[in-house]
Amino acid sequence: MKVAIVHDWLVNYGGAERVVEAMLSVYPDADIFTLVYDEKKMGHIFPKEKIHTSFVQKIPCATKLYTKFLTLMPRAFESFDLTGYDLVLCSSSSCAKGVITAPNTAHIAYIHSPMRYAWDQFFSYRKSSGRLTRFFMDRWIPQIRLWDYVSSQRIDALIANSSYISRRIKKCWNRESEVIFPPVNTERLSPNGKAAEDFFVVFSRFVPYKRIDLAIKACAEAGERLVVIGSGSQEKELKELAGKNENIVFTGRISDDEVKGYLQRCKALIFCAEEDFGIIPVEAQACGRPVIAFGSGGATETVVDGVTGVFFEKQTVDSLLSAMQRFDDLYKNGAFDAEKIVLHAQKFSTERFCTELKEKIEKTITEMKK
Repeated sequence: MKVAIVHDWLVNYGGAERVVEAMLSVYPDADIFTLVYDEKKMGHIFPKEKIHTSFVQKIPCATKLYTKFLTLMPRAFESFDLTGYDLVLCSSSSCAKGVITAPNTAHIAYIHSPMRYAWDQFFSYRKSSGRLTRFFMDRWIPQIRLWDYVSSQRIDALIANSSYISRRIKKCWNRESEVIFPPVNTERLSPNGKAAEDFFVVFSRFVPYKRIDLAIKACAEAGERLVVIGSGSQEKELKELAGKNENIVFTGRISDDEVKGYLQRCKALIFCAEEDFGIIPVEAQACGRPVIAFGSGGATETVVDGVTGVFFEKQTVDSLLSAMQRFDDLYKNGAFDAEKIVLHAQKFSTERFCTELKEKIEKTITEMKK
């Protein structure tokens, strides 16, 4: 079977790229089609000889400015000639799912989310944008939204990365979708067999919607130790927020092994974002550690309240502090069993993802032949 994998862009390695990597492990001979490709960053994972890029790749600095070319993306993905492929497997949070396939080609799309900036989060993006960006958003987004809906109707089968995204797909595209949780490399993560140390961890890109500020403010107010792992556009702002508080430590970018060490030793991970799925809470649980999470989005499907962590209801410092107090009470009473937490995390393994994906593909192809 000749297989094509289509992904929005290959410029950084994150959760969506892990999905593509897992897809490639299922179909190692597949070709990969994408808007733009940064060989320096991604060549060691996705070899250049497998990659087919769009005409956008030829634009100067395209691998850095690709998000500015939204109006070109529909034409870019529709320009890929996928004639002769038996299976086209898309990984999409933007326009990748909009490729055109033959009637006898199985077109299956794994959806991380319908375009947030075109649908339910449009007004949030618009509010945070400058005057010029708002002008072009008002002019172009209605057309993008129409194309997004139309292109969603020509997909044979839709897979959502969570029930949260499945509901968004139904709302935006009026399509049903099956939920297959994304792959988490739980195999490389495990408890260290030692008692937790007295500190919390935040591990994230430093961008506004991650709400790392909540964890910093709450831990500062409660006098708790917090290790903040990562970097990003908010780094200066967050460090200024922490000030000279010796309980708040920033590690910067560190290796996977160092992250693993912190996750194994921490009392709990604090997760303040509303994510479509959220891999980090699962990674913490794979290390046997509980999670204090904002009770919305994908976290509600990966964390079991009172068993593998606790939720806070609002993205406010007071709400987080209340959850931290509840966590502390449960923690002191031995509510969080490391073995049970690890067992729960295994439900999100890469092996499970590959098995469920293959089953869905085989089922779709069988139904198309009827």
